[in-house]
Amino acid sequence: MPLPQLTEEQRAENLKKAAAARHARAELRQKIKEQKVTVAQVLKSTDPAACRMPVRALIESLPGYGKAKAQKIMAELDISPKRRLQGLGARQREALLEILSK
Repeated sequence: MPLPQLTEEQRAENLKKAAAARHARAELRQKIKEQKVTVAQVLKSTDPAACRMPVRALIESLPGYGKAKAQKIMAELDISPKRRLQGLGARQREALLEILSK
């Protein structure tokens, strides 16, 4: 299926939407880092910024967690490196919450 031909106005609007979504996710990651928002709140959230956040980004946003710990946790829970929060199953959410709330 070929890509739709967009006008310059449509392209500009789509770029603005994408930038706003990235900005919202960055703000959420900062709130997580500052511990203004808990992991449980993020996992229960229906906010599009939270739903579309990669699991890896959530883990790495926590103080004391980096790329290596994030990879280890995701491997333990059998979560794909590209998985987003909205794609997690109920058991994966529970297990992730259990590990991260220690």
